[in-house]
Order: sequence, then C-alpha cells, then structure tokens
Amino acid sequence: MAPLRSPLARVFTVLLAGLLAGLVLAVAALPGNLLLGIATRSAFGAYDALPDVLRTPVTPQRSYLYANDGKTLITTFYDVNRTDVPLADIAPVMRQAIVAAEDRRFYSHGGADLRGLVRALVANVKGGGTEQGGSTLTMQYVRNVLKTDPSRTAEERQAATDQTVGRKLQEIRYATQLENSLSKDEILNRYLNIAYFGSGAYGVAAASQRYFGKEPSQLTLAESALLAGLVQSPEAYSPIDGDKDAALARRAYVLDSMVETGAITAAQAAEAKAEKLDLHPTAQPNGCTAVAQGHDDWGYFCDYLRRWWLTQPAFGSTVEEREQALRRGGYTVVTSLDPQVQATAQKQATEVYGYGNKRALPIAAVEPGTGRVLAMAVNRHYSLAANPSGQENYPNTVNPLISGGGGVDGYQAGSTFKLFTMLAALESGRTLSTGFDAPAKLPTRYPAEGEGTCDGHWCPANANPEWMDGYRMMWDGFGRSVNTYFVWLAEQVGQDKVVEMAQRLGITFRADADAEFARNDAADWGSFTLGVAATTPLDLANAYATVASEGMYCTPLPVVSVKNAKGETVPVSDPSCKRVLDTDVARAATDAARCPVGQQSAYGQCNGGTATSVTQILDGRPVAGKTGSSEENATETFVGYTPQVAVAGIAANPDDPTDSVGSAVQAKVIDAVARVIATAVDGMPEKGFTAPSRELAGDPRRPVERPPARQDGRPADDRRPSDDRSLLERWFDRRG
Repeated sequence: MAPLRSPLARVFTVLLAGLLAGLVLAVAALPGNLLLGIATRSAFGAYDALPDVLRTPVTPQRSYLYANDGKTLITTFYDVNRTDVPLADIAPVMRQAIVAAEDRRFYSHGGADLRGLVRALVANVKGGGTEQGGSTLTMQYVRNVLKTDPSRTAEERQAATDQTVGRKLQEIRYATQLENSLSKDEILNRYLNIAYFGSGAYGVAAASQRYFGKEPSQLTLAESALLAGLVQSPEAYSPIDGDKDAALARRAYVLDSMVETGAITAAQAAEAKAEKLDLHPTAQPNGCTAVAQGHDDWGYFCDYLRRWWLTQPAFGSTVEEREQALRRGGYTVVTSLDPQVQATAQKQATEVYGYGNKRALPIAAVEPGTGRVLAMAVNRHYSLAANPSGQENYPNTVNPLISGGGGVDGYQAGSTFKLFTMLAALESGRTLSTGFDAPAKLPTRYPAEGEGTCDGHWCPANANPEWMDGYRMMWDGFGRSVNTYFVWLAEQVGQDKVVEMAQRLGITFRADADAEFARNDAADWGSFTLGVAATTPLDLANAYATVASEGMYCTPLPVVSVKNAKGETVPVSDPSCKRVLDTDVARAATDAARCPVGQQSAYGQCNGGTATSVTQILDGRPVAGKTGSSEENATETFVGYTPQVAVAGIAANPDDPTDSVGSAVQAKVIDAVARVIATAVDGMPEKGFTAPSRELAGDPRRPVERPPARQDGRPADDRRPSDDRSLLERWFDRRG
C-alpha cells in the first residue's frame, strides 16, 4: 500500500475527512460498511458500471520457453516479471501475512473499510508521522489493475493513481461492487498476483523466486512476513535494492500484526524475528541473450523461435502486437528443441572449429514429417558481448548463422543441390537408370571466358576424373558426385525445373543475386546444380527431410505446444505439411542417396560414395545423404537423414566467402553430422527406407544415353543466352 504524500494528500484528506466526518456523526450507530454505502450513494448517485478489466483483468505476465521435455527452461520473456498462481499454490502463512500487513479487517468489510479510512484520515490531518492511505486490499487491487490495464491510454493509467477525491471515491465504488462479484479468496488471490514487491518482481510468485529462489508454496513464516512487508514501500524496504535493516524492521511489524489477528502466536513471532535474513536472490532470464546459464548456444534456437513468433497472426495482427504478446501474454511454450541433440550438435560444431575460429560449422537438425527443429548449433556464443579487435562476429554474435535472415544469406552448399536435379529428372519421367557417359569435362551452351572454359563456353569438370568419369546412372552419379553427369542431366530436364524443385522443397534465395536469377534467368542457371546459390543448414536439412518423409514438405516449426495465460491451447503448434513430391519419386531419390554414405540401394547399383564413414558411425542403421564442396573448397557440406531425422552442417567463413575452408575439413563435417544423427535416433527403433518401384528404377542394362553432339562438342539443343557475357560472370556481378 503506497502511503499518501503531501501536499496533495493533505488536500485530499481534509476534503474527504470533512465529507465523511459529517456522515459518521449523523449515523454513528450504523455499521461501518452500511454507512459507507449510504454515503457514497447519496453523495455521488448510482455506482459507475464495473469495468470488465476488473472482472477479467488483463495484466502483463512473463512467457516461459521450455525444451521439448516441457521441463527444461530455456528462457523467459517479459516487460513485467510476473506470473499468476492459484491461491492453493501460495503458502497459507503468506496469505495471512499480507492480510495482517495491509488489511486486518479484510474478511469483515465489504470492499472499503470505513473505520480504517477515517482512522487514516484523522492521522493524516494530525500529521506527525508516516501518512496512511486507508485503502483495503480490494481497493489496492482495483488501483493496480487500472494502472496496468494495457487497453487503457497512458493518461488513463496515470489517473488511476492520482491523489484526488474523485479518484478515491471511484476506487471505493469499484471495490464495493467487486466484493459483490467475487469471493474474498478470489480477491486475495488476484491481489497477491498483481502487487509489486520490489526489485522488479510483480506478484508473489515472481517475488518468492526473486528473493528466495523458491515457489510461493514453499515460503516460511519469516519469508512471508518479509515479502508482505515490502508492499507498502517496495523500493525502500527491498533487502536486495534497499535497506536490509528497514526490511527486517518491517518484517517484525508484520509478525506482530499476525499475532494481533490471531494468525500466529507470540512465540512463533519471536522465533521468526530471530531468524537471520537468508536471501537467495535469482534473476529471471529475459530474452534470448539471457538463456539458462552455460547454454548460450540455445540462444540461436530462441532467436529463431522469436522470429517465427512474430510471423504468427494468432498472437496479433501486427508485429508490434505479437512482440507485446510474447513479452506480456503469459504464454507457456514447449519448444521442439531437444537438449540432447542440441548438446551433441554444439559439441561437434566446437570440436571442428573452436569459439575463437573465424570459420564456423553451423548445424541444424529437423524431424521429417513434422518440420520440428530439434537443434541449431554453431561454434559461437549467442551474446551481445564485445569481441576482440578485428573479430566482428566471433566468438560472440547474435546473427542467425544457422537459419538465415537478418542480413545472413547463407553459404554455398555445393553438390548437395544435385538432389534437386535428380528429383526434377525423376519427376519428368526419367528413371534412376538414366545413363550418360560422363566425360572429365563437359562443354555446355553457356558462354564463358578464362580458366575452366572449353572453346569459349562454361566447361565444368569432375573433381576426381579417374574415379568419376565414365558411364554413370543416377545411383553412382550421385554416390560419386559426378559433376558432368548432373550438369548434363540438368540440361536435359531444364534448369528452371531444377530451380523450381529446390524452391518447392524450401530453399529460400536470400541473396539478391540468387533471387534475381531464380526469377529471371532460371532456365539459363547452368551452375545451379553444383550448389552455387547460398542456403542455410536449416533450409538444407528441411529440404532433405522432405525426401526422408517421402515427399511431404513441412514448414520448419520450433514449437510442440503453446498455451496462453488461461491454460488454453493456441492453435499454432500443429505441423503445416503438404505433399510436394510423388511418393515413388521421393523413394527413388532416397535409393540413390544411400550410395554416398556407403550403403546399398534396393537395386544393388551403388558402387562408391563420398561419405562412407557414416554407415559405420550409425552401426549400419539405414541412412542416406550427400556431401557438397563448393568451388575451390570455399565451403564443405554434408546432409544426412534417416526416416526420423535430417541433419545438415556447412563449414564456412560467415564473414568472408573468399576464405576457403579447404577439403581437409570435409571428413570432420561428415563425422559431426553423423554423430548428431546418432544421438537423435538413439533409443528409437531402427526404421528402413521403402524401395522405389521397378518402373521408376528402370533397367540398368539399357544402353547409355548420349545426346546428339555437334562438331564443336556441344549438345545439339544448344541455346545461347541473349547476353554475350558468361552466365557465371553475370551471376557473380549480381552477387557483388
């Protein structure tokens, strides 16, 4: 209860004293509450309508984010550190203490206590000590609700605390009406949940955590008396931010008051007074940079969830409203973050590159069939802390290195994009046994100059001709990552079909140059199949998860459940999935994707892979995947998946694309991703892949397909782009 202050309080008390003193003398024989009712009705007419906010208060509460076990706290969001709890979850001594400290006649008055009010008025007029307000718990509750109601203007909220006769009488009217609508226990519960206890803690739940690090149901007598004593002057009495001696003196006052109300005995009060002040202050985390201690890697997932939240209409019609809902709405969010998978991903990312390394290994894990994001890790601290000179984004950064956005376009993922070419080809009616005599270099129709050209045209080459050249089908072309096979295949299908396939599976072109090429030059984007477009581990993992779920694309989802402050489920946690691939097409792609990881396709056509260690790490569990190396090994990528999880990792320098990570790190990236998969499927039943139809597999024995060739070695369907410059030159120009 905030004491009234001079000089406004003097004016108020004199006026109201004059009004009520006459009423007291005139009807002194009447019961106090009846007198007050008659006085207010006579002087001011009928009661104002009780505002809905007093019946159903809209008070700000913090929102909680938990891991997918529903118990591990990630962080909280709040403008006001407050959480409602039912009365049954508040220690009885705490309830008794607040009544004794603030309103001893709470259970006998009807909302406004005439005796207490007149006593306070007389004391204030006489002066000579601390001024008294005479407000009951019910009146204080009314004031607290009105001054925090988000639906009111700032001026209206300010008016709820103005020291005027009109405001005080309105408060009395509302309090008496409220007593006719709610039980005493309900009013007490609401008061305990809204009162300010100092040190940023609103409500008894926040206060018990802030001062003692415990739930309000666990409060002792001494602790309850101390908290109850804070309400009158929270900042002055707070033992954390104010005067500890004053807090103890106030505690003693509350204990004596509890004796007078009969709540405790004098002996119990004496024992509680003798207790030393035993504080265990805890700071409630607020936001993604304040995640649980020792888990700053969770901040990247937290940031992704917050970005997702701000796109959801269920939380408001504007971004501002959704932000306010997160910080004031009292939501309980069970996220999809799996602490064990996250721990493994973080361990692997930091073992490949340390926190102080300019290069990074962002890793993302996604659940096929739901899109739920299980882990997001990178060898960076999610922190706003300063970095050493010359290290702009490491070891600390809050940039979304794993999910992209906010200025992060992503990284080239190399040959992992060959998946989209294979899917487009299978969808067009071609079979897994589509054969081509892949040369060491393949002249294309795209004009180019300089190194790596053939007769003035772009001429991609195989990285290891002795192992890659020769007759290839989709199985071994994918397993051995044969560039010339897939560039040829993309030309047969149509580059625009390959680009569209990637977009269909969730690849987002965040770089302006990539987006422009996709819009205007997709049919001429010959190098797209080699992974020159920037992507992120999250997009890539989810694209491969679409194939793992046999063609069902699910929008990435960071939550398992969301409940509002009333415990009602908010309908935002169900997976948003749609079929984007024919089931058999997806199965066929997976059959070929068994080859890179050293497993065998259902048709026995795998004969070599670039990531054969994966099978050993997973103890032979069915798995598929693909490696990717961008030009000059600027980045190294691996994506792996089982029917239960898809994981992608991309080694890159986020600040300098020209800094090549080198081929030596590829084996480490493969190992890291495989171990994350192993953790994710640990304890799950082994689940195999379904073989594609014989129709889509085709006949591996049929003759090799060779497109008609011209004398210059280029395909007969050669079409020159209208621009005389190289397609690659134009692409690099657009990327700046």
